[in-house]
Amino acid sequence: MSKPTLQRPSAETQHADELARLRKADKSPRPPGWQLSMHAVRAFILGGDGASAKLVLPVALVERALITLASNRALLLVGEPGTAKSLFGELLAAAISGDSTLTIQGGAATTEDQIKYGWNYALLLNEGPSERALVPAPLLSGMRAGKLVRFEEITRCPAEVQDGLLSVLSERVLMIPELGEAAAVYARAGFNLIATANIRDRGVNEMSAALKRRFAFETVFPIADLDAELALVEREATRLLAESGVPFAPPREVLEVLVASFRELRQGVDADGGGMERLSTVLSTAEAVSVACSIGLRGHYLRGDRGEPADIVEALAGTAVKDDPDDLKKLRRYLDQRVSKRKGAAWRGLYEARHRLPG
Repeated sequence: MSKPTLQRPSAETQHADELARLRKADKSPRPPGWQLSMHAVRAFILGGDGASAKLVLPVALVERALITLASNRALLLVGEPGTAKSLFGELLAAAISGDSTLTIQGGAATTEDQIKYGWNYALLLNEGPSERALVPAPLLSGMRAGKLVRFEEITRCPAEVQDGLLSVLSERVLMIPELGEAAAVYARAGFNLIATANIRDRGVNEMSAALKRRFAFETVFPIADLDAELALVEREATRLLAESGVPFAPPREVLEVLVASFRELRQGVDADGGGMERLSTVLSTAEAVSVACSIGLRGHYLRGDRGEPADIVEALAGTAVKDDPDDLKKLRRYLDQRVSKRKGAAWRGLYEARHRLPG
């Protein structure tokens, strides 16, 4: 019986061979507790020294993030949804600590025991508070092991839960008063925190001024270069489709139309530099990858082809109406006023499929 395939292995598992080669060849100085030097981590993320590029980010941004993580300040990655903040944090944790799984998912229901520690209540009732009854959460585990901890969507958490991080980030110590004399856990070298926050969540649970001072803020912007974004969408769509049993990506011309239309609707500027209506929905690179995958799956499994431009319309329709119904009207005007004037078979196919929009 064949071994089940993991849907999404962790970054350190997926890139284990690459990380091993980088560790073996790495001769540069490493910050305390790090498994790779800053040079090797940068190469792992952006490509170089035999490693493949995994993200399209400014070198300066990556270097600032590395310097922050080597200091006593935590790192907060902010930006629009779908700008690869979480993937960036995962790759940093995999390269620096060799473990990206110490992750806290922020949300309205997140509690302090999901962040710091909880208890095995059977043992707690039987033995009382003890090390054996303690159940470490990601923060405590990261402090003990000297590893990076990831906190996704920190601003989705209630303010009182966020402020529970203050003493940890300031003093690098976590108190467990239930254990009496063994109450203090001091962070080992290599521990730090990588948090993410979406700009669109700003004001939901605004961070206190005291907590903000413990973080270095870095903004992750959408990919500026069209060719770089197209290459990333094609590469990621090919990889994800292969995992779903589809041996090829959608045709290049379909992906070109997909990425170009996403960029125009996201930026509010057409290919000729003219102004146009922007959608309120975020048409991110991650969303483009998802749409490219859906095109490939639809074509392969339902029609036996690689996908066609008309599939973009149906995918855009679902994306456009999830936040604001008026986006559907803007999308229809985009197809009628902009796409209708474009040359090329793929653009023509997109325009001729405009009737597939609902309403």
